[in-house]
Amino acid sequence: MKRFNSVLIANRGEIACRVIRTAKELGYRTIAVYSDADAGAPHVQLADDAVRIGPGPVGESYLLADNILAAAAKSGAEAIHPGYGFLSENAAFADAVESAGLVFIGPTREAIDVMGNKAESKRRMIAAGVPCVPGYEGHDQTDEVLLAEGNKIELPLMVKAAAGGGGRGMRLVHDYAELANAIKLARAEAEGAFGSGELILEKAIIQPRHVEIQVFADIMGNTVHLGERDCSVQRRHQKVIEEAPCPVMTPELREKMGQSAIDAARSVNYRGAGTVEFLLDASGSFYFLEMNTRLQVEHPVTELITGLDLVALQLSVAQGEPLGMSQDEVKLEGAAIEVRLYTEDPSQDFLPASGPVELWQPATGVGVRVDAGICTGQAISPFYDPMVAKVIGYGPDRESARLRLIEALKETVLFGTPNNKNFLIQCLEKQRFIDGAATTAFIAEEFSAEDLQPAPPSFADSAVAAVIELALEHRKLFDHSVLVSASLKNWASASAIVSRKQYQFGELIHDLGITPTGPETYRVFDVASIEADLEVVMLATDLSIDNNSAKVMVDGATLTATYMSPVKGQLHCSIEGRGAFFKDMILVDGVAEDAAGGGRVISPMHGLLLEVLVKPGDAVVKGQTLAVLEAMKMHYEIVAEIDGTVAEVTAIAGKQVAADDVLIEITQQDEEA
Repeated sequence: MKRFNSVLIANRGEIACRVIRTAKELGYRTIAVYSDADAGAPHVQLADDAVRIGPGPVGESYLLADNILAAAAKSGAEAIHPGYGFLSENAAFADAVESAGLVFIGPTREAIDVMGNKAESKRRMIAAGVPCVPGYEGHDQTDEVLLAEGNKIELPLMVKAAAGGGGRGMRLVHDYAELANAIKLARAEAEGAFGSGELILEKAIIQPRHVEIQVFADIMGNTVHLGERDCSVQRRHQKVIEEAPCPVMTPELREKMGQSAIDAARSVNYRGAGTVEFLLDASGSFYFLEMNTRLQVEHPVTELITGLDLVALQLSVAQGEPLGMSQDEVKLEGAAIEVRLYTEDPSQDFLPASGPVELWQPATGVGVRVDAGICTGQAISPFYDPMVAKVIGYGPDRESARLRLIEALKETVLFGTPNNKNFLIQCLEKQRFIDGAATTAFIAEEFSAEDLQPAPPSFADSAVAAVIELALEHRKLFDHSVLVSASLKNWASASAIVSRKQYQFGELIHDLGITPTGPETYRVFDVASIEADLEVVMLATDLSIDNNSAKVMVDGATLTATYMSPVKGQLHCSIEGRGAFFKDMILVDGVAEDAAGGGRVISPMHGLLLEVLVKPGDAVVKGQTLAVLEAMKMHYEIVAEIDGTVAEVTAIAGKQVAADDVLIEITQQDEEA
């Protein structure tokens, strides 16, 4: 194989940073690519060189093979690492890279072609004797045939995009009457995400574990597996928590699954890093799901229990080097658990969110690893997947890894955009997860809609936020004062100074009075209730806008608070991992903006309107689909919240819309009477 000294990373975010770090450590020259939306992103700053490849939308930048190859030619790159997503499992791209005289750091076109198509890979696995889920993976893709074959499969059944993964182009069907619409939506989503509308149908295995085997192969045909990962905790068929080893794995089962994974890889003359995914049922039977012909998002847990750097191994294999290890030499030690930090709102059915990163502060410490692709001051774009970081806990056993991960999440700070940090902590603290008994039904069965609503801050946390906010105001005034002694802080010749702050969280209002009782000591009380009365002491006197951290004592208990104040009267604050946004309602006249009523249908996020299904004069009922929005790689059905008649449609199919744009106006049924 051709030797190389420079690598272009055809990706973005945390995986681009991850690959760049290892490549640089090994002495390679690294080249980043970026869209206009990523011009200031960390992966661009980290690389030795960077090349612009187009506007923000992926279809105009990261998915354009010609732009990537042009960037490689411009920068003098000799090899391309595709990361995951985008073009990483595109056989034509791998072929084009090698035709351009560059090294593709990944498998051959044949392997990508076969394993990148769920229908073809399943046919190949059946031929190779690998256990598979019963279903339909035929070439005839007409609606009539898919409906007929689907009606032969026992319910519930899955409709899946043959060419994709990550939960896109996938629908679960519980009633045959839903099948036609599921096929339509899955095909449309698959065509938009992968450029292919081919589908397969499979019997849904109820409450399985999702267990995958990491495989590695060199160009000489040496193939090993590096143990398994349990990826059962998912939502919308996208992984949320991954761990290694699997809590219910036995040496005998690992040997069987590992050998099946090796057989699968060898059947397509595989090279490099790959993952063979299986569904594991309660009886110990397992079924081939798919093979991902790339590095996985969750590869860090395998690295931590094997001591291997999988990116370094990828680069070595791409250079034509042998693996340098046999199966007997692969040792698994300890346990690791990874969670995916998404910018999404769990309380709004995990709706992806874009917005500013006002403060990003990852955790540190023993047994903690954070792979991230964001920085303070950056904006989360609506054009890309909402996963912004991975937080991993590692220890000698599963429980120590779990506890370290929980503490790491509490220490991690992401202010400015809604995210799932608190939800991740909730998952890790569920008894079912502690027992190692989570299946793919875990989230659906363990969380109700009420469970996903954020808990309002306690009075004590509001008191801490109020004191920090007041201290910041004092600091700002002092910095702009001349010849004023710091010892005069909080001193008054008349009666005690009383400041007031009012925070609202839904129907809960904390109306606080703050009175200094010493230079750094405050009495905080509820204006409406004499029962809530606390002493708050600022233990750190160097409080400032730039410091972002404070030690406080509340009624004798010492707490750590991380904060960020974007403007006066607003404070992001995380106290011992409990984060909230505190907005002083007094500064805005105590009036919050009214949310749009049910008759005003607004866009839940930035995105592309794919379909508008109603017109003025149409009668609609609550729950009826009004439009379909594409955002952050997913399709979302926008539904009516009330019965009524469509009065106005401002939405236009094929146009980009912003979050909170009014799309449709509905006159409520009782207003028409």
